[in-house]
Amino acid sequence: MLPLERQRGLLAFLKLNHASTVSELALHFGVHEATIRRDLTMLEKKGLMKRTHGGVMLEEEVHSEPSFQDRESVQYEEKKRIGNCAAGLIEDGDNIILDSGTTTLHIAKSIKNKKDLTVVTNDINIAATLRFSKAIKVIVTGGVLFHESYMLNGMITDETLSTVNIQKAFIGTPAFHYEKGLTHFDEYLVTAKRGMIRAAKRVIVAADHTKIGRISIHSVADINKIDDLVIGRELEESDLKRLQSTDVQVHLA
Repeated sequence: MLPLERQRGLLAFLKLNHASTVSELALHFGVHEATIRRDLTMLEKKGLMKRTHGGVMLEEEVHSEPSFQDRESVQYEEKKRIGNCAAGLIEDGDNIILDSGTTTLHIAKSIKNKKDLTVVTNDINIAATLRFSKAIKVIVTGGVLFHESYMLNGMITDETLSTVNIQKAFIGTPAFHYEKGLTHFDEYLVTAKRGMIRAAKRVIVAADHTKIGRISIHSVADINKIDDLVIGRELEESDLKRLQSTDVQVHLA
């Protein structure tokens, strides 16, 4: 079994059992404990599980996320595919919102040749990516600049979002759950995401597979407010079945 396959298996095992010991995992997968420890170290760095005294447990609750620079490189190929897949949901002439984030940035890169688009965004990186696309009108929300990520947020951002009517909003998230819907660990960022969702006829979440099944403290939107989810094919089969039991249309990239 390849390391990536084994790591997916570890996550699936922990989803069923919630917690385990290193020795139990080594016995279950038929490998040395040192191999399991290396896998667990990789999964812990991605924020998917956490070590406990004598064991390991699945990390379902999200309290924070890595820096923008670190998130840019994590799940890069998956995010690139998500960007291409999401771009396929956008038609020439659409008015769309692109939420700030590393995954939505890939959507921007994939729509540069679209025609007659209007893109509303609170992300300077996204606006810069589209600056040479003459057939795309870019509306930057304004707001307080987050220097580390080039995201705009705050009262001015919220006021701008309250004045637009959009066909499709593409929302990024650190946590998406089959029952709890869209959640976030930072209350300061919740209002803008809610504004994007209210402004749009169709709400599309763009997230890599590590965000699924996770919950954070602040509710952004119930699951019934989400129309589509664009996600990588790395998604576990058990997670896919749970998502398909909801009204959310899942697009595997």
